[in-house]
Amino acid sequence: MQKTFALHTEPHVADIGDTQLLFQPEVMGDDFMEAYTALRETQQASGVNPDELDGLDPEQLRRVSRGMRGFLAYLMLPESAELFTRLDVIKGGKVLKSFTDPEEADAYAAAVKGGGAKVTYHLRLPDRVLVELLEWTVSLFSGGQRPPTSSGGSAKASPPPGIRGTAVSPSKASTRARGR
Repeated sequence: MQKTFALHTEPHVADIGDTQLLFQPEVMGDDFMEAYTALRETQQASGVNPDELDGLDPEQLRRVSRGMRGFLAYLMLPESAELFTRLDVIKGGKVLKSFTDPEEADAYAAAVKGGGAKVTYHLRLPDRVLVELLEWTVSLFSGGQRPPTSSGGSAKASPPPGIRGTAVSPSKASTRARGR
């Protein structure tokens, strides 16, 4: 017996408005798990439960967003990753300088004379789109299963309490025809 396995050779494409983000055709399982585990650990180390984002202060949300962007960029082709992680330092509606490193962007913005400089992503996206991209890539690269490091990877719920009934199901309660 012979079995043929296909490998994806064309990038996965995420269409977001008029922008296309290209993701690697294949990501090795251990590389994906290391990146996903790092994302979860970073979020948890900052005191953030990624499954409960309600009520977070803006700085915590910024860390969660940056962590998700870093994880997603790891799975992208280089040009898309650069676009996706580019940070612009803006003052008075003008881009002063662009960065790919968040710490460098923050430091530059803090050093701008007169203050008032703000760091924003060049490709601004609503949080819901980031979450949808995260869920899509997890399903792409983990075979449709949430990785075991996530809360969805926990054991199945216990059966409901009580004694299971032993009554005959209605479909079997009807009179059977006697065998020949």
